[in-house]
Amino acid sequence: MSDLRDLLIRGSEKVIGHYRVLLANAKTESERQFYRSRIEREQHLLDELLGGFPDRVAA
Repeated sequence: MSDLRDLLIRGSEKVIGHYRVLLANAKTESERQFYRSRIEREQHLLDELLGGFPDRVAA
């Protein structure tokens, strides 16, 4: 089960990284808003996976 959890954590971190790149290159405010909301959502899911250990943050 730990392997699956680790895979999900790495996946969430990767998704957050991709959205950060998209956010940095967003051309409109609506795009920026969308990417920020997706990052927040994914970060919340990552925090749940980490089980209250937010010291490991997405890269």
